[in-house]
Amino acid sequence: MAVAIQMDFKGATLEQYDQILQKMGLGQQTPGPSGALFHWVSKTADGVRVVDVWKDRETFERFSHDQIEPFSREVGITSAPAVQFFEVHNYLTAGG
Repeated sequence: MAVAIQMDFKGATLEQYDQILQKMGLGQQTPGPSGALFHWVSKTADGVRVVDVWKDRETFERFSHDQIEPFSREVGITSAPAVQFFEVHNYLTAGG
């Protein structure tokens, strides 16, 4: 079942986020990682919020453990994000 994940990185910056994407080899026009369906990020009053939709929780958790956590530490994000999971009833993709 598809799952949405909201990650709030308190004290993080968009510049750190951009560095993490670069370390992952991801950019604005590159395909996302296998299993990722949708992604967006925004600056918040106290850090950065990332919201993803993945094909399932297990695939996201593997990616988080292998990529998000180590690269976050490398760019100076020292505390784990506040994470919320949501079961996705439905999602739409871009037409074309």
